[in-house]
Amino acid sequence: MSTPSPDLPIHPEQPSPHGHATPAPLPLSPPPLSLYVHMPWCVRKCPYCDFNSHEGKGALPFDAYVDALLADLDHDLPLASGRTVHSVFFGGGTPSLFRPEHVDRFLQGASARLRFAPGCEITLETNPGTAEHGRFEGYRDAGVNRLSFGIQSFDDGCLQRLGRIHDSGEARAAVRMAQDAGLSNLNLDLMYALPGQSLAMALDDLEQAFALEPAHISHYQLTLEPNTVFAARPPAGIPDDDDSWDMQEHCQQRLAARGYAQYEVSAYARPGRQCAHNLNYWRYGDYLGIGAGAHGKLTLGFDQAILRRWKLKHPTAWMAAAGSAQAIGGDDRIDADRRPFEFMLNALRLAEGFDLALFEARTGLPRDAIAAALARAQALGWLAVDGDHVQPTELGRRFNNDVVSLFL
Repeated sequence: MSTPSPDLPIHPEQPSPHGHATPAPLPLSPPPLSLYVHMPWCVRKCPYCDFNSHEGKGALPFDAYVDALLADLDHDLPLASGRTVHSVFFGGGTPSLFRPEHVDRFLQGASARLRFAPGCEITLETNPGTAEHGRFEGYRDAGVNRLSFGIQSFDDGCLQRLGRIHDSGEARAAVRMAQDAGLSNLNLDLMYALPGQSLAMALDDLEQAFALEPAHISHYQLTLEPNTVFAARPPAGIPDDDDSWDMQEHCQQRLAARGYAQYEVSAYARPGRQCAHNLNYWRYGDYLGIGAGAHGKLTLGFDQAILRRWKLKHPTAWMAAAGSAQAIGGDDRIDADRRPFEFMLNALRLAEGFDLALFEARTGLPRDAIAAALARAQALGWLAVDGDHVQPTELGRRFNNDVVSLFL
């Protein structure tokens, strides 16, 4: 399963938190740039998944898709002229369905078109059910230096109820193969509040993850997203809200005790092993979105605008149009009144919070634009403000959606 998506819903214009016109903007300068590459196919669509993923039917056009990715990148290059890429993320779908030579060809082409920073973090999502002997060495040689495993659980019953194509033994074997290939920067995705899961089972999933010594663990609650099989036909045995909260609290305590610091709502890492790509999202950085259904956000210094662009969702339609304006599903320029909400929707996911100077740099707005909403959040005990630094409180983290709504 993919890392939780950074793509935001498009909201209509809203009044500023003051109830009057937003203050005059400050100069916008481009923040760090990332590259998101969407690889849309999977072996089987999971019943809880609402990402843009499509079950592969017959022989998939991997080579043609890489050609289309590079054409798509060429078309968007003017939006990022002269900028340096600090991270790359291959998401899906199941990117590990693509062979290492496909990943290598894309990275070779992308690094010829864009400057990659030294030590650029390059993450590939992988499904344990698609791991093959020898393939991880190929990904490593292509330039991938971080893997994200969609494990979800080490309990075979839970995996079956989730519709996963792997079992716990395959999950452990895939992680060890990656480590044997010299890849140590690994994330394991785990879910809790699963159908038929108890607190003891959720904690056991963590213990089995700890035994594999990953650098990073993503740990998030199963939710029934609209337009999924589970939303239409909820499975039996989903823990209620009280039991789910109990799991969350106990699992957070166990993660902390084992040296995994929570730095974001659902992300925990060993020291120095936070995901650079996702940190850029949460700090309201920029990213090019390449591939079917990919979303991007770009700060355009030449006309002082923030642009969100998304691509056609269906792989066939997108591939037919890649490299032309017809591949674009839409463009949206984010006006000043909407930027506080967008910034907060991301930044308040971070346990560390943010500095007001970052808000000004990323949004082009003075801090006065959010003064009233900040004061309200402080009064409710949701945010702590220490000089120029803003940080969600424990209560604020529990009511994150309510906090963010203050900035609409």
